[in-house]
Amino acid sequence: MKTLIIYDSYFGNTEKIAKIVGETINNTKTIHVNKATIDEFKNIDLLVIGSPTRAFRPTNKIKKFLNEIPANGLNGVKVAAYDTGIRSEDSPKFLRLMIRWFGYAAKPILNSLVKKGGKQIAPPIGFFVKDVKGPLLDGEIARAQEWAKQINAL
Repeated sequence: MKTLIIYDSYFGNTEKIAKIVGETINNTKTIHVNKATIDEFKNIDLLVIGSPTRAFRPTNKIKKFLNEIPANGLNGVKVAAYDTGIRSEDSPKFLRLMIRWFGYAAKPILNSLVKKGGKQIAPPIGFFVKDVKGPLLDGEIARAQEWAKQINAL
């Protein structure tokens, strides 16, 4: 299975997850969204996109990239999405309420990929950081490896 992972990262946490997933899944190319082009989609079987959650959504760079994918541009491609952010239970009450209303970045990413013809193979997943800049919480690297193994088996 030929896999492409595209990510954006502000403080290195989303990049770290991308690299872990890329090392766990066979035959993977991992690239930052700044270097990604639609041509990268040629002959891929799986596309994984990751973004930090910024204002309850993916980064502007990820949103722009997703918008550039042509209609039906992912037909026949398996897709998955992840995000990084602060756990709602570690947030102030008001922020917890906002997270409940607006959510994290992975779900809108996945919705966009499916809208472009991709076949969802896993629910959107979030990996958590201790603070805005991180680092990742204990156990998140192992969770990323396990998630990647599950995707690789599909």
